[in-house]
Amino acid sequence: QVQLVESGGGLVQAGGSLRLSCATSGVTFSRYVMGWFRQAPGKEREFVAAISQMSGIRNYAESVKGRCTISRDNANNTVYLQINSLNPEDTAMYYCAADTLLVELKAGRADYWGPGTQVTVSS
Repeated sequence: QVQLVESGGGLVQAGGSLRLSCATSGVTFSRYVMGWFRQAPGKEREFVAAISQMSGIRNYAESVKGRCTISRDNANNTVYLQINSLNPEDTAMYYCAADTLLVELKAGRADYWGPGTQVTVSS
């Protein structure tokens, strides 16, 4: 059974930072591109960041470029998202996703998704 479980969300003041984690089981982690998406209330889910299997490729949405770093630990089957300089527009449910193809993941057609972790940024 494949499981992706996010953690690390919470309430933070504007200007603060968070490090989200996504622990994965039931798949050969190193075969998968991993990514993060977010969905704010009343808005569509949007791509945030993705990292290739061996970390050689990292893509970021324009809205977070320069403030976010995605990384992965293949030995521990975990992917991370560090977000700095948080602002209220970053408030959303953040989802971890996994797919073997970067193009599919970025299009939102990932094979596997986690249940999400809530990030709330107060002004």
